[in-house]
Amino acid sequence: MRRPWLPLAVATATALFGGQLAFAGSAAAGSGPVAAKPSPAPAYPADSLRALAARVGLRIGTAVNADELGSNEKYTQLTADQFSSVTAENAMKWAEVEAVRGTYTWEKADQLVAFAKRNRQLVRGHTLLWHNQLPAWLSTDGYTTTLSNEEVKAALKEHIFAQMRHFKGDIWQWDVVNEAFDDNGQPRQTIWYKAWGGTGYIADAFRWAHQADPRALLFYNDYNLEFTGPKSNAVYELVKSLKAQRVPIHGVGFQGHLSTQYGYPDLLSNLERFAALGQKVALTEVDVRTLTKPEAVNVPVDALAPYAQESYWSRSLKACLAVRACISFTPWGFGDSYSWVPGWFSDPQEGAALIYDEQLNPKGQYHVLQQDLLLAAGAPHRG
Repeated sequence: MRRPWLPLAVATATALFGGQLAFAGSAAAGSGPVAAKPSPAPAYPADSLRALAARVGLRIGTAVNADELGSNEKYTQLTADQFSSVTAENAMKWAEVEAVRGTYTWEKADQLVAFAKRNRQLVRGHTLLWHNQLPAWLSTDGYTTTLSNEEVKAALKEHIFAQMRHFKGDIWQWDVVNEAFDDNGQPRQTIWYKAWGGTGYIADAFRWAHQADPRALLFYNDYNLEFTGPKSNAVYELVKSLKAQRVPIHGVGFQGHLSTQYGYPDLLSNLERFAALGQKVALTEVDVRTLTKPEAVNVPVDALAPYAQESYWSRSLKACLAVRACISFTPWGFGDSYSWVPGWFSDPQEGAALIYDEQLNPKGQYHVLQQDLLLAAGAPHRG
């Protein structure tokens, strides 16, 4: 599973930085921030996920809970030790950064960026345009607003330029547009769709984002793209259309929210077909939930369920490793206590979706990722 395409420059960087890469494809335009001068490499375990992933040219990341970072010592240390990229779980969403129109609050997001710099990590920006977690002055549900169409357009443009200029040079990948289609492959009738009278807002959002930060990688991000069907087909056609219009879209994010209740998706073939459009691809929000006990939301009902979860995690990582264009693999958090899953999937109850348990001890799901990365790098697994 060693990536035969791993260039000499990456191999050299691996040796220089003790198993840590500055980032994949760092010199090209639109490839992300370039550090003016490398800082001393932080110390992290040689068998950590980040060290093993670096050996095969892959960034492995996590979504970060801003309230735990810095205040929870074990959580903070694991974030630094195990992951080579970080995503703001909520701190960069519109409702967080501009709850009051024209008044920006960057503190939590800035703290994450500073943490990433100290720990030689890259940052995924999440997300510029979404129909959820919007400030109340703009919309309470993402589908209705008291603003006129022209005001909605102006607000979106102002937001994209303000946010991207604030973080210019600090963000590797931006999720520019998030979840624009429903599961039937139809465009969501959001305030953006209504203001533009169609999906033209998507192209404008990417164009504005590129103007604001020409070096950032710009992604469309969505769930259930892993399964071939109406939704993934609609997004595929969207990307083809954007490319034909010369819209600056660089990648497609597959969220990867999976459940053992459903069969494993044809992820590999979908990664491959989007990559064939000239897109980078990434697994951006991976978790694998299973049915759990209502009174103990992270304890599986079926004792065999963790084995199915391990299989889903392993197959997802292997799919990414098999596709040259897959540049990052990001679990949506790492500790079960901080997962969004139990609160959202409660009828029936699901949980136990992440690679560490509630006490932040590694689960079997962590170990299968570790083993797969060891095997991909050609190293024997020492158990």
